[in-house]
Amino acid sequence: MKVSEYVGALEEAGLGLAEAAARAGVDAEVPTCPGWRVRDLLRHTAMIHRWAAKHVVERHASYQEGDGETGLDGEALIAHYREGHAALVEALRAAPEDLDVWTFLPATSPLVFWARRQAHETAVHRVDAEATLGAGPAPVAPGFAADGVSELLAGFHARDRSRVRAPEPRTLRFRATDTGDAWTVRLSELPPATEHHPAGGATDGAAGTGGTGLLAPVDAEAAAPAGTLYLALWNRLPASALTTTGDPEPLRLWHELSAV
Repeated sequence: MKVSEYVGALEEAGLGLAEAAARAGVDAEVPTCPGWRVRDLLRHTAMIHRWAAKHVVERHASYQEGDGETGLDGEALIAHYREGHAALVEALRAAPEDLDVWTFLPATSPLVFWARRQAHETAVHRVDAEATLGAGPAPVAPGFAADGVSELLAGFHARDRSRVRAPEPRTLRFRATDTGDAWTVRLSELPPATEHHPAGGATDGAAGTGGTGLLAPVDAEAAAPAGTLYLALWNRLPASALTTTGDPEPLRLWHELSAV
């Protein structure tokens, strides 16, 4: 995806989050985040948006602490959230392509990293806000969802901080039934190693076959449309939303240990 597409997704998701939060009210419970109410969701996301914008605008080459969560509430909190979201969108649109700042996941450039990370951060929290309304989340675009699955599996879970470990080597595959993307994940006592097989394209990650036509056998597979897969892997839908085959143990380990 292009930076402009990530920023567009960030803008849309952020506006949707604010709209859902305003409709639900800050006292509403967030069922996808046990223990949180809408005010907690807004305070958290507003803090993240300002923290991200700080790195982009001030060109920080190393990690910077954020300013913490606001104590605002009610309509003032919603306005504070909207202001920070708009400022982040503006900062990313104004940033140069050769932006050189600190990042924490692999990306083709720092600007791509920040636009991508904030687009997915906000999209997932939009789902949280919409969950308070009882009608279910808006659909996630398949291409955007597949990109988010790649970020989660090959980015977050490639880090030592991932808690997913297996006492014996196991393999599992996540497959998007609508886009044709697949991800082979190797579990061991080390952080998970993910190989992305884009539909009809070259493999991202470790050397492999590429595409989804001839993939090596795995111990287990979980399949769903990309949007469903995205939300299930971010723990916004139950594991039962996925169609699974093979040995249930690798998938049990994943769902038990993979929360980010």
